[in-house]
Amino acid sequence: MISELLQYKFITNSLLAGILASISCGIIGTYIVTRRMVFLSGGITHASFGGIGIGYFFGFNPIISAAVFGILSALGIEFVSKRSEIREDSVIGILWSFGMAVGIMFVFLTPGYAPNLMSYLFGSILTVSTLDILLMAGLSLILIIVFIAFYRIILFISYDQEFAKTHRIAVSLINYILISLVALTIVLNIKVVGIILVISLLTIPQSTANLFTKNFKNIIIASIVIGLIGAFLGLVISYKINIPSGASIIFSLVIIFILAKLFQLSVRKIKLKKQKV
Repeated sequence: MISELLQYKFITNSLLAGILASISCGIIGTYIVTRRMVFLSGGITHASFGGIGIGYFFGFNPIISAAVFGILSALGIEFVSKRSEIREDSVIGILWSFGMAVGIMFVFLTPGYAPNLMSYLFGSILTVSTLDILLMAGLSLILIIVFIAFYRIILFISYDQEFAKTHRIAVSLINYILISLVALTIVLNIKVVGIILVISLLTIPQSTANLFTKNFKNIIIASIVIGLIGAFLGLVISYKINIPSGASIIFSLVIIFILAKLFQLSVRKIKLKKQKV
């Protein structure tokens, strides 16, 4: 059955997309969770919808325009929140709503039939193209190189930025680079699970891994493995009962988290019983 499915290009593309999404989200998601940037990531995710609308209106690849819009939004949030008296959550809220508004406006201004936005809002991993695969592969390679080359610096910044500054590390520059990579990761994974659910792919595997380890490197590795399992199970569920792949992937990841939490609690109970004895 599996060999028969792999004969179809869209199936192999979806499996490759699942693997690459697990790698990129596993790496950058660990940074997001450690820095407690989940709300910021959600703001970038929704702001990037403006780029999708602009892409449709002007007739070029919406993912490319969403990437540009997402990076500019991320850099804008980082710059304004650090250089003005406006609180970061307020800046995120403003750009979040602005991006969504711009996207909706341009979609409805697009001549002819309004494009089907379901694949961008809720994901459609089965529609991932060869170009999407190449872009995701390039992103994964960049993330691997950056996190290996600057691992200790990223570790310092993730846990204690003030400590990093005392060691004369260019914290602001690295923050701008990392926030740009966050935006790219979000945008290039929109096709996999959609704007609505992509933040889950960046947090659920990491939260599951964090139940068993606090080590930054181990969380990255465990998150990638958990993401792969969730993507595979999600694709199987999507194929079997004919539901959107993005939702089934996130559903699988949540089930994995629940099972992991129950396992952790049961292990704790066993340890407590042994200590009492």
